[in-house]
Amino acid sequence: MKVKEVIREVIKKCEMEPLIRTGDRIIEGDLEQEITGIVTTFMATVDVIERAHEIGANFIITHEPTYYTGNDRLDWLENDTVYLAKKALLERYGITVWRFHDHMHQAETDGIFAGMRREFGWESWRIQSEKKEAGWRYDDMIYEIPETTVGALAGRLKERLHLPVMRIVGKPEQSVRRVGLLLGGISLGTGDEARPMKLMEDEKLDVIICGEIMEWTLCAYVRDASMLGQKKALIIPGHNRTEEAGMKYLPEWLSSITGKIPVTFVEAGDPFSYIISEERDCHLFFAIV
Repeated sequence: MKVKEVIREVIKKCEMEPLIRTGDRIIEGDLEQEITGIVTTFMATVDVIERAHEIGANFIITHEPTYYTGNDRLDWLENDTVYLAKKALLERYGITVWRFHDHMHQAETDGIFAGMRREFGWESWRIQSEKKEAGWRYDDMIYEIPETTVGALAGRLKERLHLPVMRIVGKPEQSVRRVGLLLGGISLGTGDEARPMKLMEDEKLDVIICGEIMEWTLCAYVRDASMLGQKKALIIPGHNRTEEAGMKYLPEWLSSITGKIPVTFVEAGDPFSYIISEERDCHLFFAIV
């Protein structure tokens, strides 16, 4: 099976017409390449490329950019040493990279949100809504979970998402029932930085679990709300940790297309390292207001 055939069938399975303006394209490689194996991943990092080569896969389906800007622009990279070395690695291994982002989010079912619901076990707690607004599907975003606290929920997510620490804004002891899920960059507002705050207020959310943050928008809003004694908090796993599960379950979704071609999820992983101060015994998992 060729790369172009898999891409065609993936978009068909998304139940939509191919997007004209999109970053979903071949980043490196050849549409005509015969596939020996497929890797799905959040991001085609150097480690992911090495792992793909080790297991004999020559086609990587990545959710996020390979070359450091939203649409994998190359105009600034002509003489960049990092770009040239990574490109050479892909060429040496004969690996084709295709980005699957816009179609995945705009499909009949958003595959990233579906993956995270499955990872959390939250499908039955989803609040159904017909409301859609400029790329936001409210039935993907709002959940009612059994009552817990911000700290307890953050702790469970920390373990589930394999994080050494979990950042929060607000009070760990605050009770939580109504939760907003703003994955990846959606928590920046997708063109309207006030949208996450309006969502939190209008939907009476106790906490938002989010990917990206600006410290002077949603973060500042929730911090002030907490200081004022209001019941609002953030749990911030980060962009990678809130979207990677969508790619984790993609091999299963692809199985009806790929047949006997091996498809393997390779975790790109949290990009950060964390320093815990032993000198002050500062083993804190929470940023407490």
